[in-house]
Amino acid sequence: MAVPCYLPGMEPFFIGSQIYRGSSYGRLHPLSIPRVPTVIDLCRAMGWLDEARYRTSPRAKPAALLGFHTPDYVQALVAAEAAQEVSDAVRLRHGLGDMSNPVFPEMYRRPATAVGGGLLAAELVAQGGVVYNPGGGTHHGLPDRASGFCYLNEPVLTIQRLLAMGLRRVAYVDIDAHHCDGVAVAFDGSDAVRMISVHEDRRWPFTGALEDTGGGAAFNLPVPRGFNDSEFALALDEMILPAVAAFAPDAIYLQCGADAVTEDPLSRLALSNRSHWRAVRDLSALAPRLIVAGGGGYNPWTVARLWSGVWATLSGQEIPDRLPDIASAVLRGLGWVRKVQPSEALLTTLRDAPRDGPVRDELRRGVAQLRARL
Repeated sequence: MAVPCYLPGMEPFFIGSQIYRGSSYGRLHPLSIPRVPTVIDLCRAMGWLDEARYRTSPRAKPAALLGFHTPDYVQALVAAEAAQEVSDAVRLRHGLGDMSNPVFPEMYRRPATAVGGGLLAAELVAQGGVVYNPGGGTHHGLPDRASGFCYLNEPVLTIQRLLAMGLRRVAYVDIDAHHCDGVAVAFDGSDAVRMISVHEDRRWPFTGALEDTGGGAAFNLPVPRGFNDSEFALALDEMILPAVAAFAPDAIYLQCGADAVTEDPLSRLALSNRSHWRAVRDLSALAPRLIVAGGGGYNPWTVARLWSGVWATLSGQEIPDRLPDIASAVLRGLGWVRKVQPSEALLTTLRDAPRDGPVRDELRRGVAQLRARL
C-alpha cells in the first residue's frame, strides 16, 4: 500500500484553477501544452481528487507581489495584459513580449493565480500539513523582469509569506532541470532559507555553479547530461536529505519541475518519474509543513503522469500498473505541436520503468563537496 505523506489528521490539499484551462503562451511556445488541467482531469479520473481536498486558487492582487517584484514591473505586467501589446522600452526593461515571455491574454492573471495559490498554500499549512500547487514553481522570475517563462516568482513570494507568518526556517528544494536563479537572487545570504538545487550543468540560465554558495545559503549541484535514477538517489540520500535535516526547517518547499525526465525536450537528463516521487515521499518526513509546486515540464504526457503521481504520493493513493480506460483516455486526448507520437506506456501507465545507470565520479565529487559543508 502507498504511504500517505501527511501528518495524522491533516489530509493534503490540491490547489487548482480554471484559468489554466485553455490558457496558452502561444501555439509554438513550449508552454502551449495543457499541464495543470490534465493533472486535475487525470487525478479525478482515477478517483484520487474529490472536492473535499480541492481548493480553488485565488488571484494575488498587485500589492501582494511587491515583497519581491518592483512596482514599475508589476504595473507594466498588468498594463501589458490589458493592452495586449508592449512598447520596445518595456520589452527591453522588463522582458515582456519577447519569445520566451510573450504577450498573451492571461499574462498577468495566470501567474498571479499561481502566486495566489502559493499564498493560500502557506495559510493552509500554518498549523502543519501538506499542500500541492502544481501551477506554481515559477522560479526564474526576477524582481524587475520576466525570465524563463516566469512572469512572477511564486516560490519567493510563498516563502516570504511563510516567514511573515512566524516560521523561522524554510528549506527550498528544487529538482527542476534548470537552476532556480530568481530564488537564488531573493535569498542570497539568508539565514532563514536554505536553497538546495539539482539542475543540469551548462544549461540556461547558466547559474548555480557548484562553488556558488549564495552567501552560505545555497547548495547547488549541477549534474551532467544523462543524469540517471541511480545518480539522483545518491544526490538525494547523500546531499539533499542531509542538508534539509541539518537545517531543521519549519517548512519545506519542493519545486518539482517535470523537465528532468528522459522525454522532455528542454533538458538532456534521463530520470524516470520515480525519482521525483521518491523525493516527495522522503522530504515529507523532515518537516511539519510541506508545499509541493510544479515548475518546468514541456512534454504533455510526461508532465501529466509525473505530476499526477506526485498527488498520488502525497495523498497515499495506490498507483496501478495499468491505468483504467477512463484515465488512459485523458492521456490519449492530448496533442502536441511537435507531432511526436507517444509510446503506449505513456498512454496507459503512470509509473516509468526505472532508469538506473552508472554513478559518475564527477557527481560523487560534487555531492561530497556539498556534504562537507554540513
